[in-house]
Formats: sequence, C-alpha cells, structure tokens
Amino acid sequence: MKVHFQITYCTVWGEEVRVKIGKKDGEEVIHPLSTSDGKIWKGMVEVSGDISYQYCIYNNNTFSRAEWDICSHRLADGGKQRIFYLYDAWRNKSDMSYFYSSAFTDCVRGIEQTAKSAKKQSYFKRSLVLQVPVPQLERGQRLAVCGNQEALGNWNTEKGVMLQRSKELLHWSVQLDASSLTFPLEYKYYSVDEETGAFIDWESGLNRLITAFDIHENEVYVISDNDALFSRPRWKGAGVAIPVFSLKTKESFGVGDFEDLKRMIDWAALTHQRVVQILPINDTTMTHKWTDSYPYSSISIFALHPMYMNLKNLGTLRDKQQASSFEQMQRELNSLPQIDYEAVYTAKWSYILQMFKQEGTAVLSSAKFKKFFAENESWLMPYAAFSYLRDKFGTPDFNKWKGYEVYYKQKITEMCAPESPLYPDIAIYYYVQYNLHIQLLEASTYARKHHVILKGDIPIGISRNSVEAWIEPYYFNMNGQAGAPPDDFSVKGQNWGFPTYNWDEMAKDGYKWWKRRFEQMSLYFDAYRIDHILGFFRIWEIPTDSVHGLLGQFVPSMPLSIDEIQSYGLWFRRDFFTRPYINDTIVGKVFGPHAAEVKKMYLRPINDGLYEMLPAFDTQRKVEAAFDGKTDKDSLWIRDGLYSLISDVLFVADRKDKNMFHPRIAVQFDFVYDALGWKEKEAFNQLYNDYYYRRHNQFWYHEAMKKLPCLIGATRMLVCGEDLGMVPDCVGTVMNELQILSLELQRMPKCPKNEFGHVNEYPYLSVCTFSSHDTSTIRGWWEEDLGKTARFFQSELHQQGNIPSSAPAWACKLIVNQQLSSTSMLAILSFQDWLSMDENVRFPDVQAERINVPANPHHYWRYRIHLTLEELLKCDALNEQIRQMIDNSGRYLK
Repeated sequence: MKVHFQITYCTVWGEEVRVKIGKKDGEEVIHPLSTSDGKIWKGMVEVSGDISYQYCIYNNNTFSRAEWDICSHRLADGGKQRIFYLYDAWRNKSDMSYFYSSAFTDCVRGIEQTAKSAKKQSYFKRSLVLQVPVPQLERGQRLAVCGNQEALGNWNTEKGVMLQRSKELLHWSVQLDASSLTFPLEYKYYSVDEETGAFIDWESGLNRLITAFDIHENEVYVISDNDALFSRPRWKGAGVAIPVFSLKTKESFGVGDFEDLKRMIDWAALTHQRVVQILPINDTTMTHKWTDSYPYSSISIFALHPMYMNLKNLGTLRDKQQASSFEQMQRELNSLPQIDYEAVYTAKWSYILQMFKQEGTAVLSSAKFKKFFAENESWLMPYAAFSYLRDKFGTPDFNKWKGYEVYYKQKITEMCAPESPLYPDIAIYYYVQYNLHIQLLEASTYARKHHVILKGDIPIGISRNSVEAWIEPYYFNMNGQAGAPPDDFSVKGQNWGFPTYNWDEMAKDGYKWWKRRFEQMSLYFDAYRIDHILGFFRIWEIPTDSVHGLLGQFVPSMPLSIDEIQSYGLWFRRDFFTRPYINDTIVGKVFGPHAAEVKKMYLRPINDGLYEMLPAFDTQRKVEAAFDGKTDKDSLWIRDGLYSLISDVLFVADRKDKNMFHPRIAVQFDFVYDALGWKEKEAFNQLYNDYYYRRHNQFWYHEAMKKLPCLIGATRMLVCGEDLGMVPDCVGTVMNELQILSLELQRMPKCPKNEFGHVNEYPYLSVCTFSSHDTSTIRGWWEEDLGKTARFFQSELHQQGNIPSSAPAWACKLIVNQQLSSTSMLAILSFQDWLSMDENVRFPDVQAERINVPANPHHYWRYRIHLTLEELLKCDALNEQIRQMIDNSGRYLK
C-alpha cells in the first residue's frame, strides 16, 4: 500500500522532519520528508502490513527530538491497492500523560475493555478515518462523534457514531464511508455510557472542521486529531503503603508473601482504595542473618527475595512427617508479634530445598520454565552463580572469591551448564526465581482485575556486594559511598554505603542498564516510586573513610576555587579551614570527664593550643575499627565524639581536584564555624547559600534532563519520586515538566516558612501522606514532641484546649481526612495510620509500629501487622468508615 505522509511543523534552519516507520516484525525504517515552505512536510512510502510511525526532527543529519512515543500513530493494513493520505499533528507529551500510564489504562480503567473494543480495521471503497487520543474517559465510558450531516447524526447524540479504542487503550478511531460525506465537515467528540449508549458530555473547545477533501476509490484519508478533553473534576485516589514482609494471613509462614498481597488487594478494593504501595522486594541475601532484612540493599536488581515465596503454592511435600513438621513451624512463626528473620529464612529455604528435590526436574524441563529462562538468562545465570559463590566462600564480597574476583562470562556459563557437576547447586536459584515470578505475576494480575494499582519501589543505589557490581563494575564508582546530607531523618547525614553511578559510562549506551531495570519492574507494577529521585540530579558522595555523611559532597557539582572563596570576603586559610579544628575547650565540651584520656590516646598538640588526630585515628573508619565490639556507654561516647572532631572542618576538598573546595554541609552547627569572626561568618553564609541553593540550579537541571526523560519513557508505569530532603529549586521544574508525582509529607514541608505542610496547597501531581516507612506513625509522631504536636493541634486541626498525651482515634481521623481532602492526585497512607482511627482495631504498642529508623544503619526491619488480613476484612466498622471517608473526599470513581 502507498502511504502519503503530511505533517505541519515549523522548523528552523538546518532542521528537517523524518518519519520512523515500525512494523510488527520489529523492523524500522526512517524516511525523510520534504518541504517547500519549512512548514508543511510531505513524503510517500510503499509498505505492507500494519505499521506504527513517529515523526522525528533531525538537525544537520543528527537526531534532535521525536514525538511522544507512548502514543505513537498507527495504521492498519489496507491491502496492496490501497492509497493512504495521512494528515497528522505533531504529538508532544500530553499534559495528562499520567492518564496514558498502565496505572490508568490497565488498572483504574480496566484491561477488560481491550477485548471488548479492539477490532480489526476494514476499509470502505473510499474512507475517512478519524483518530484521537482521549486521556480522561473512565471505566464504563466510550467515545462517540457527532457532526453536521446525516452520516454523523446531524448533531443528534443518539445517532452519533461510536469510536473503537485501540488495542493499547491509548487512542480511539473511527472509519467513515467517505461516499456518504460532504465537505466542509464539522464534528465534535462526546462521551457515552458504554452499556446504554446514553450521552454523558461533549468534549471541550470549538467544533472540529475539515474544509475539503476529494477522496477517490481505494483512497483512505486519515486525520490525526489532537487530544479530546472533557470538563471533568481532576481524578484523585487513595491508597495504602505496607511492606510485603509486614503482611500477615492465617496461611503466612512468619512473614508476608506474594500470595498475601492478594488479601491486601482485597482490603484495598473493599475500602475503595486504588493503590497498594510496597517496599523493594529484591533479594538482599548476603549473610543469611537478620542484617539482610534491609530492603534497600539488594544483591540483584532483578532477582526477587525468596522470603516472599508462598510455600503452599510450590506444592505439597510427599513425606507426611516432614509436611507435619513444617506445619508446626508455620504456626509457631506466624504467631510471633514480629518477624524472626533468621528462623523464617532457614525454614523457608529448608522447604524449598525439599520441594526442589521432589519437583525440580519436572519444573526445569517444562516449556513454561524454558520460556522464562530464555527471557531472563542475561541476569538469572549471573545471579545464580553469584548466590552459589557467596555461600561457597562464605561472603558476598566477590573480591574475596579466589579465582572469581573478576566476572568472566564464559567461565560462569561453563559453571552453570546443565552438564556441570555444580548444576543442581545453581539450578535451585532458577527454580526459586521462576516460582517467585509466577507468584508475583499472579498478584499483579489480581490487582489489575480489581482495579487496584500495585506500586513498587526502586532503590536509588545498589550494593557494592551485588551481582551488578560484579558483572558490570564500569557502571559504578566503587571508590565512593552514596548517602544523603543532613535532614530531619538524620542530623549527621546518611551513609548508605552504596557505590555511586558512573553516569558518563551509562550514557554511552543510552542508559541501557536503567531501562532494563524499569522494564523488569513493569512486568509486575503499574506505578513505581523512585527512591531519592534527587540522585538523578546529583548524589551525595561520601569518602570511603567516612562513617557519617557530613564530609560528603554533591556529585556532579561545581567546586569553588580559592579565588572564588576569597571573592566573598573570606580569606582562605587551608590549615584552619580544611583540617579538623580542635582545642582544649572543644575537647572538654565534647568529652567531659573523658577529655584527658582523649587528648592522651587520640590527639597530639600542634601549635597555638590546637590539636590534630593521631594518624591511627585520623579517619572515621579508623576510629570505627578501633572501637569495634565495644558497646559500653563510655566507649560509644568517646567514639562518637571522635567522629564529630574529624568532621569539624569548614571546607571539604574536591574528590578529583584537591585545590578546589566545597563548603562543608551544616557546618554552622560546629565549632570551626563558631571560631570565625562575625564578618567571616557573614561572608561564609553568603558563599554557603549561593553554593547550595543557587550555583547549581541550571547545572543540575540539565543533568537530570539527560537521564530521566529516556528512563521514565522506557515503560508506561506511573512515575512517583521521593523528593524529600535538601531539594534544589530545579527539582520541582524537572518533575513538573516530566509529570513525575512528588511526595508531600505534612510534617516535612517543602516551604521553609511553614512548620507543617498545607494540604490545600499541594501540587496536583503529587502523593501526599503523613507518615512513611522512614518515620514514626501518626501516633508515634504525636508523642515525640508535645509542643510541636500542640501547635499542629491548634493551627492545622483547628482544635482548642489541652491536647491528649497520646493520639486519640478522633484526632487520627482528622489527620487522615486532611490527607484525603488535599489537592494531591494520590493520598497514600501507611497501613498503621489507617488503623489508627479505630481504637478497637489499632495495635496498643505505638512504638512497635515503626518500620525503620534511618539514623540507625543497623536497624532490624521486622514490623508485622498485628492482626491477620482475614480478620481485617471483617472489621466492618473500620472498613465502612474508611470507605465513606474516601467516597466523601471524591477519591473513588467506579
């Protein structure tokens, strides 16, 4: 068939328009178009079969930009004799791109519409095809078109023509018999009830107009219209945040699993919630100890955690005695108030080993497994080898694996081959990952059928002892540690220990590593949270010899030269500004009765009454090693004091150029700052504020825009970003442009003038909440600072009188209602906060409900809900209260 392309696009000198044509077999052709006026671009191509196509701009033969590829143009095969004339409009990213995410098309609006609406195109002898993207239609609604002549109902909506939704649910189209049309043709789209056909609403704006066409036999004219928009209230939804490990049903084995997710989805659907948000679920097994409970440090970005395996879904053990023993363990472990990570892990692996002996050969020889293995071999084989070698050498640190320190693909392929004697030890990891994949996929499908969005979590970092660090070390800076500058979570900053990314290397292959990661996530999730999205702008990199985060610097960044520092009126003194400032007064204040001991054992005098750290203790890691194993109060006091002495510097040298400097973060609270004169303080503060809040805005904007557009465009998942902490002004700009939902935490307002966030001022493209896994719950926060609580009680809840010492259910309900009444698209509350509204249901022990304490790098992640989900589903009073609150807030549309 012959296809004539035409698009109106005003180019500048050196630019040209090309069309990229894709076929079902994956073949792509880029065809140049021509113009006589720089505005209307045309071209003709002969093709066969169904095609999709996208317009691109090239500048001096170099690719510059393209249309939004999520909603690309499509054309059904018309046969060899058919001639198509395409009249297209350039499709930028929709202002409502979130409605094109799978969260809406596949979950909220329902995948069942695909089969009902999608039909094979069949052309008339002379055809006019109208195509239009429609972002706002709800489930149970359909698009129709009406116009100024009989073929289009003569503006009678009862006689209009129905459009068909595309297979991908992204746009609608209708084919009209051109022989029954006259021009000019005036028309407009409207929505109808899918079942009854009853009129609902006209699209916004003026009527659409086609002035004149002369359509001959075997010709098809295709009009690609701009979005049809409707005057509707902004869609809003509610949800719950809960880690998978915290779930509990009658059948759980001491920890939540992927089967338990279905019961949580049932509860969400029952209470009219639209989202279930979980924490990362990747395999974190390094030591087989409770320290592996930290979900943000995985050994693989692809492999799922064996802890989340539902054992019953693997099958039943034939050995009755063994089966009975496991049933007894299940009851004991499931009755514990918190997760016993090591006991659960050991028991589950024991069961898995038995089932692998019993069923492994049959599973691994099945066609379904072979398909799974073929699609995932690139990560699955290295992961299985890594897991085997980790246990063989007793450490996840591959630098200690004699003969395997460096990854060689051929060597690992031979080790993992079916004929290898090690194959059974390797293949069990294939078996585990295959079954985890099946179970999570079932939960994901279950969520979509119930119109619930399953939202995952992508950690910003990877472990330095991980499969990816082993097989792809060139993507990472292994000589740095990622973390976060000081914030409300940790006054010393956070040191996550992860290597930072080598973004220059990642850019060389178009960020393939990240795209694969997102694509894998999209198998199971329709929305995701980017943990610490600020890391895509810049990451806080801490020297490997530091324990705390205070001595870090942003990477990438623009450090200051000595001349620049002095231009602020601050005379640069290297020894004073870049070495720890220690004198007798400081030692006395920090160490009290231990001052003399500290000066004798850890310091040496230099000049002018100052001291320096002895070489054996001049880094925080050396101090950490010296105090390893000491847990008495005095030792910890001295250790932490030495940490603070080492970080008492005014400037940190740049990691690459030691003659360039960064002002040390939060140094205004330290002794070296106090030692400055008032003019020096004034100069330093101006330098500090310029550096951290103005100097890098455009620089970091461009850094983020290099990465984020192509990464979030790799899938159709709804994108949310965790943007708390020290947020540059450019972050909001980027997130608005890319339509990434921000996070609004009421107790951590983004406006420094406000003590608390104002929910009616939140941006629409945001997720609001009161608590997260990194904070205390509503009830826990209430008791932390009663003065602050009193101010919140009066200014935000508008209550008078004395505040209760603990949060009553009615006050918790007021706080929850505030989140629901916010202007945010999504209000996702922690599970504990939903339950806080009912004193008969919530857990009496407030402190036991906390999931994580970020200031403690060795926190045990073991929170578990105190009642089973079966019991929760029967809490009629609470469930009805939640349902009514969500309905009344306008956060539920059927």
